[in-house]
Amino acid sequence: MIAMIMNREFLLTQDFEGFKTMGELMDGVKMQIPARKGVYVVLRESGSAPQFLSEGTGGFFKGRNPNVSLAELKDNWVEGTQVVYIGKAGGSGGSATLQKRLSQYIRFGQGANVDHWGGRYIWQLADSRDLVVCWKTLTNEDPRDVEQKMIVNFKATHSGKRPFANLKD
Repeated sequence: MIAMIMNREFLLTQDFEGFKTMGELMDGVKMQIPARKGVYVVLRESGSAPQFLSEGTGGFFKGRNPNVSLAELKDNWVEGTQVVYIGKAGGSGGSATLQKRLSQYIRFGQGANVDHWGGRYIWQLADSRDLVVCWKTLTNEDPRDVEQKMIVNFKATHSGKRPFANLKD
């Protein structure tokens, strides 16, 4: 696989769409997200250094604190990329859609007790409302396979590091 730098321009060539800020999605644009299986990417397009919050906006699912130390956030930060998270919805045996999964993710970021533990680090970014979400619907491909390939590609381009908020491969 050829390593590619993932940014808005590249994702547009790969048929990603949406490119809505978290703030827009929180304020009600969610219904524009397709009710189909697919993959999604969260981008931080600001070129400034990230500001981390000791307590983010993520919900406490089953009483678990979603916040991690500032040191852990700094250790996981990946310089030189806009991609902070790669996620999936649906797939073999799964009935989740992009609309449902992203709705859960956004509600979790608004403090709701929702099961979307993956990607929680973004809610400790001071500018989380400015992050941009894009998605790609899939017809014949399994979202899990596409997500995994995207993470492998990312790691090949960034010295083996996963996107900031991807806690596992």
